[in-house]
Amino acid sequence: MTLRLDLLRHGETELGGGLRGSLDDALTDTGWAQMRAAVVEQGPWDRLISSPLQRCARFAETLGAQLNVPVLLDKDLQELHFGAWEGQSAAALMETDAEALGLFWADPYAFTPPQGERVADFSHRVLAAVERLHAAYAGERLLLISHGGVMRLLLAQARGLPRERLLNVEVSHGAMFSLSVESAGLLKEVS
Repeated sequence: MTLRLDLLRHGETELGGGLRGSLDDALTDTGWAQMRAAVVEQGPWDRLISSPLQRCARFAETLGAQLNVPVLLDKDLQELHFGAWEGQSAAALMETDAEALGLFWADPYAFTPPQGERVADFSHRVLAAVERLHAAYAGERLLLISHGGVMRLLLAQARGLPRERLLNVEVSHGAMFSLSVESAGLLKEVS
């Protein structure tokens, strides 16, 4: 049986762009507006699943209360931990660590930011979480509120992209995409 998984990226955050990772900054008013606009005339959802980081979870809790649907927080759907690069912009890293940043952009699976999470480990935890969701909620429609990296990973899988193209997947703040999840974790993008 199929699980319908709608993906929503959090909106703009108080500390701005860059590699947010596990930093737990809040949404700006613009970020809230981006997310509210994304869900207009969408759904209905049987439940909301969210990263526990506040830039996702606060919106999930608010929307869940408005729609009267359950909200579940899942730490395995948090963003990639960028280690020493957390909170830094690509522009700043180009000045201090350009070679390493280039290696990461060229193949994020082959290069891990200093003290960061390996993308292979990140991929394993996110895909395992999606498989658990499928096992528990097949036949339902869920809204997954998460991060750019989580969504890039799932969309790259659904689109059959080679691993080197992971960071080429565009996912803006407040973006929404939809996937179907089949047995054995097969992902397909749906419109």
